Amino acid sequence: MNTSTPSLEARHQPSGLNSEFKGSGLAFADYVARTRDMLNKAHSKLGAADLKKIVDGNTPFELKPTTGDFAGRKKTFRRGVLLTHGLTDSPYFMRYLAEFFQANGFRIMAILLPGHGTQPGDLLDATWREWAKAVAYGTDRLAEEADEVYLAGFSAGGALSVYQSLRDDRVCGLFLFSPALEITPRAAWANLHRLYSWLIPSAKWVCISPDKDIYKYESFPKHAAAQMYALTKELNRLLQKHETGIPVFAAASQDDTTANTPATLGFMAHARHSSSRLLLYTTDTGKPPPGIPAEKLELVNSVVPEQKILSSAHTSIVLPPDDPHYGAARDYSNCTHYYPDDMERYDACNNRHGEILQGEVTEANLKAGTLRRLMYNPNFAALKVSMKRFIDSLP
Repeated sequence: MNTSTPSLEARHQPSGLNSEFKGSGLAFADYVARTRDMLNKAHSKLGAADLKKIVDGNTPFELKPTTGDFAGRKKTFRRGVLLTHGLTDSPYFMRYLAEFFQANGFRIMAILLPGHGTQPGDLLDATWREWAKAVAYGTDRLAEEADEVYLAGFSAGGALSVYQSLRDDRVCGLFLFSPALEITPRAAWANLHRLYSWLIPSAKWVCISPDKDIYKYESFPKHAAAQMYALTKELNRLLQKHETGIPVFAAASQDDTTANTPATLGFMAHARHSSSRLLLYTTDTGKPPPGIPAEKLELVNSVVPEQKILSSAHTSIVLPPDDPHYGAARDYSNCTHYYPDDMERYDACNNRHGEILQGEVTEANLKAGTLRRLMYNPNFAALKVSMKRFIDSLP
């Protein structure tokens, strides 16, 4: 056991390059190029060992449809989708969804939220309104090229997508994956650290971790939690005034320990468009959640014994098993829930050859044995089938 507080390092300070959205007015290709340059500077300064791989995975991107009837009536493309990643994540998490949308005739743009993709210290200054500016910018660029604009978001990206849709009549539909529509109320008090963190800098952080992952921060500042709470508070204020009349596809885990799944269920219960669908990963398919009509609900058993998977997780929805970084034969393991208090289990969890359980970091799963947080969706192929069925039902 080790209960000492890890020390802060250079990555836990703001880079000075990435706390605000700086793409306004740029063509999307120019925004991508500018962001790539910024990422190169930030990671070169940190001395990144595999610079190109890191920059490639964190850079915004765009794709054009290659098959199907994708020509628009008034614009170049019939449909376009903006992809927005989650808090502490990067555009890497949206790559496989992008491939799916490309194969189904969509024009794709994927953004990088301010404070992300560089070093966790950049989240000390970034605000949710800067994240919202990035989503609004991407929506504008997409609307220039597509007749129909859709927004797809993972976790915080889902909340930002809903927020944009409530303020923008051009949005025709939503794709939400583990949407963080509500988080713990404790986050409202996250910035109380400012009373004393000038004296104890580590008090600015929920957790200080090794940051071994190259596409997702492991260290997490309290300021980011407070910004996420402020976003969800404003979002739910708007939802009380506006019904969601556009089609919504949502996929969520009932065991999610990051986002509040009941909030997603409540949102989908009020998504009144006939095409709306909820895909819910659960350990008990015999107990459908109340309030959602059976024709709008698909339950998926998230227990996969042969892969030692105990449940789905917040982090596992949007990535397939064959992803080389997070998948079944991964080169990264999510074990930060043991760091630094239980280094013996942390090391065991990171052991590629050990008999390790996988799933969400719930109390029950942790009691079952050494647990690796699940980072891929063993049912990803079926997720794509469900999404295709939803797209085919769109007006």
